[in-house]
Amino acid sequence: MTTAYLALGANLGDRLATFRQTRAALDRHAEIEVTGASAIFETDPVGGPAGQGAYLNAVLRVATTLAPDALLAACHELELRFGRIRQERWGARTLDVDLLLYADVTCAGPELTLPHPRLHLRRFVLAPLLELAPDLSHPLLGQTIRELHAVLDDSAAVHRLDDRW
Repeated sequence: MTTAYLALGANLGDRLATFRQTRAALDRHAEIEVTGASAIFETDPVGGPAGQGAYLNAVLRVATTLAPDALLAACHELELRFGRIRQERWGARTLDVDLLLYADVTCAGPELTLPHPRLHLRRFVLAPLLELAPDLSHPLLGQTIRELHAVLDDSAAVHRLDDRW
């Protein structure tokens, strides 16, 4: 089993219900086990079109036997199941599931880049990841999640809501 970290985001529909159902669906997958979950955070939209509502964000730690590309495909299937329509970059969405880290694997391809290329730049990713893995080292930057969070230059508002979901 390989440890991976998935970021969840949503700003359309019943965001909390979608997160709960996504977590349950991942845990039901024969080759994925959810082994940890951050609290839920509410965040202002970052980038994308103006006028979007606030996002819920969280990070899940999973153990998986899937290869990175197969895990990403499973995440994309969940996005579709929950009504994700990709119309514009960083647009509003019912569910976004990003593969942040897959053990210490690094790769850069058209469909998958590991670690996620912007994870160290986003408070809405680092804040929940900090809860799960503060001492985890970024495979390319050589800094821990705690260190990356401490020096983050991102003024986006991120509010911790609930850890029971």
